[in-house]
Amino acid sequence: MKTRTEQDSLGTLEVPAAALYGIQTQRAVENFPISGRPPHRDFIWAAVLVKKAAALSNLATGHLEERLGRAIVAAADEILAEGRWREQFVVDRFQAGAGTSHNMNTNEVLANRANELLGAGRGEYSPVHPNDHVNMSQSSNDTVPAMTRLAILRGWERLRESLEALERAFAEKARDFDQIVKSGRTHLQDAVPIRLGQEFGAYRTTVGKAAVRLEQAAGDLRALNLGATALGTGINSPPEYRDQVVEELSRLAGWPLRAPQDYFQITQSYDDFVRFSGELRALAVELTKIANDLRLLSSGPRAGLGDISLPPVQPGSSIMPGKVNPVMAEMLNMVCFDVIGGDLTVSLAGLHGQLDLNVFAPVMAHVLPERLDNLSRALTVFTDRCVRGIEADEIRLSDQVARNTSLATALAPVIGYARAATVAKRAVSEDLSVREAAEREGVGEGLDLDELLDPRILTEPGMPQ
Repeated sequence: MKTRTEQDSLGTLEVPAAALYGIQTQRAVENFPISGRPPHRDFIWAAVLVKKAAALSNLATGHLEERLGRAIVAAADEILAEGRWREQFVVDRFQAGAGTSHNMNTNEVLANRANELLGAGRGEYSPVHPNDHVNMSQSSNDTVPAMTRLAILRGWERLRESLEALERAFAEKARDFDQIVKSGRTHLQDAVPIRLGQEFGAYRTTVGKAAVRLEQAAGDLRALNLGATALGTGINSPPEYRDQVVEELSRLAGWPLRAPQDYFQITQSYDDFVRFSGELRALAVELTKIANDLRLLSSGPRAGLGDISLPPVQPGSSIMPGKVNPVMAEMLNMVCFDVIGGDLTVSLAGLHGQLDLNVFAPVMAHVLPERLDNLSRALTVFTDRCVRGIEADEIRLSDQVARNTSLATALAPVIGYARAATVAKRAVSEDLSVREAAEREGVGEGLDLDELLDPRILTEPGMPQ
């Protein structure tokens, strides 16, 4: 491999001659051969977007020479609009604190490409310098957290669409199943009747509530500490830059972004990341519960509950012919387990911030965009290949609810709890329906048992007459 020699404050180093990155990136490549995984694509997009906004802001404030600033913007646009040079972002996700290596990787790529556009060669760093021009008015301590926030917001947009599709699918099933009465279950035991549509309507509500809470948490991520530079003081950044750069980023991203309430607090604390991760974890917990419910409700086909059937998407066993497993629900379970584990990582990164800076943005920039990506894709296939194709076994459900001893609950307000319990026990011991047991106990005289024990009526509020 042909190389070129570059120099920094630590000395000289050989850099691949064809690389758009430079010596500081090369040091990071050699220092951190950890996961073999470059930055998440949303982080690369966010990093370049921040640098473009910074260049435009420094042009607007008059601190960046027009020719140099326009070259930086043009280099950024090649990545943002054309998708070029993504392979030049090579620093491992696990690296030094604060993300300085990520920041310098971006600075060097844009500086070298800007110089090429101006007729200079790679590695010359003249007339455009990575630190003096691409990083003007910035520090890794404000750019990397801002990049991470933007990357998460971009991932949240995709996840929100997936959640909305899942919510609609559950709403459709709730309507389709609204007239199907079944036995409820509490403690995994028979309970009073419920409509299958009511169960699926609850799933819809659960997904909708989680989406609202995540949207609220995402709102906190729209505050950017750009212009805080190293600690929040804004050293080496003109005062007008702060408002200017947020305005530019809002325009470029198409989102309402804002300055933080306190530049020092947002530099010290990553509470916004922790909160968003916590809401993502809460969503994963609820989705796991829903996936588990669907697995239980579809268990069988002969020896399980068998209330519903999930679409068969692949053979379920290498040894048992004809076996079909609830693989889409199982897949969602595993993705949710990973999200929950990622939340612990984010929590640890949040609590280990020290004094005037939390240096653990890089691991958050790894965990949250990736989990958002995985969960978004998982929900899309779960919705399309599982939820939309769910069918109910109406005959089985009708038979089960007719023999459900919890129907005796409807008798309690009329004949008293103790006598109703006697009816239920007799129904179980003699394998009778509740109606048959009531008649044998002699409690049916003067009562319209057909109406009193109508399962459909019992799925709505009311007192038996």
